[in-house]
Amino acid sequence: MLPLSILDLSPICEGGDAAQSFRNSLALAQLGEKLGYRRYWLAEHHGMPGIASAATAVLLAFVGAGTSTIRIGAGGVMLPNHSPLVIAEQFGTLESLYPGRIDLGLGRAPGSDQRTAQALRRNLDSDADQFPQDVLELMDFMSKAPRQAVRAVPGMGLEVPVWILGSSTFGAQLAAHFGLPYAFASHFAPQQMMQAIEIYRSTFKPSAQLQKPYVMLGFNVFVADTDEQARFNATSWQQAFVNLRSGRPGRLPAPVEGYYERVGPAERALLDSVLSCSAVGSPDTVRTAVDAFIARTGADELMITSQVFDHKARLRSYELLAEVHRGALSKA
Repeated sequence: MLPLSILDLSPICEGGDAAQSFRNSLALAQLGEKLGYRRYWLAEHHGMPGIASAATAVLLAFVGAGTSTIRIGAGGVMLPNHSPLVIAEQFGTLESLYPGRIDLGLGRAPGSDQRTAQALRRNLDSDADQFPQDVLELMDFMSKAPRQAVRAVPGMGLEVPVWILGSSTFGAQLAAHFGLPYAFASHFAPQQMMQAIEIYRSTFKPSAQLQKPYVMLGFNVFVADTDEQARFNATSWQQAFVNLRSGRPGRLPAPVEGYYERVGPAERALLDSVLSCSAVGSPDTVRTAVDAFIARTGADELMITSQVFDHKARLRSYELLAEVHRGALSKA
């Protein structure tokens, strides 16, 4: 059975705060572990009023302490924001705390605006174009026989599995060249998905970590007992996405009836793009959409994100998806 995993932004809802978001994230990871999801990943973002996962490694330590079997990791760490040594030490610490459970997904975007990126690094000398070299340096720090004089302690010898994340063909080429698993951000930038998958699979070079291509795709899922309830729940994510792309990032808003039908043509075009990699509806509706997406892409794994305002409804969405995937629900 194709594995399902969880991508969490630890959303801060209107009327909530980061502390509540962290408690919700732990509850989601614990549910995912119970339901058989393979991984729970957090994404690094900075300066976003509605995203609480900025200190990704710190939050992963909290989640790791409250779970026991599910793999946990970053989806991803935005490497241009950091020294490779610091990330090797952080994820070496996590691997030492929770051996055999840590993943390290790496992206080259800043995960923020340029002003926030400068505040993170104090200058912009850390260039995203240096990303391939930074990946190699980071992997060397975690190898059993590092070539560098500096040692990552902890980190050296732990060989934390590294993934390349991307939303364009660049990441596909890099992951294939390095022989690493590839996670494509189709849940928010699906435009080059099929091209990136083809490039990755056709140019993949086996490595010590991975012998054949492995593609994980981001996918938005909103499941409820009825199509109408699922569409209503999904309007929080739709509002947040439009607000972000319009330069008005904010906390995750409460759902509203008929949001999609009321937006203008530019906003609808944005939503139609991401809805191409989404499943919204009752269990039967979602089953059909998920099966079609897997058949179209040949994905090896799906990374499910579900930005739902109501925490209980969010947990229920993941629960219903797991039941659908296991075939526990009849088609009647």
